[in-house]
Amino acid sequence: MSTTTSPANGTPSVTELVSGIVGDVQNLGMQHLELFRHEVKEDVRKASDAAASLAIGLAVAQVGGILICLMLVHLLSAIAPNLSIWSCYGIVGAVVVAVGALAVANGLTKLKSVETLSNEAAQIIKDDARWLNQPK
Repeated sequence: MSTTTSPANGTPSVTELVSGIVGDVQNLGMQHLELFRHEVKEDVRKASDAAASLAIGLAVAQVGGILICLMLVHLLSAIAPNLSIWSCYGIVGAVVVAVGALAVANGLTKLKSVETLSNEAAQIIKDDARWLNQPK
């Protein structure tokens, strides 16, 4: 069996074919890694855009929430004139803290269920890393 190209018919040898296959597999692994890198960059870009919008929205909503809370304190004071203004602040503050605590608990529950990387992409990366780390 010959391991070089046959000059008569121009067909590649077994060694050339195997090295071509190995090169193609390495190229495919690198393409998988590049695709993964691109997906991560895109996800980070989308997340940063969303975070900026959320930060602006939360800042504006926070100012509005403070004004509404002040209004509620004075409304409670007008409805129940026998309560001191400090009691009205305490009541409204306690209600706001309770609602906030419920929202935080709900958010933490939802955050625990988020998957940062799809199972398929993670498996491809693991397979590529395992293959690239095999001794040659």
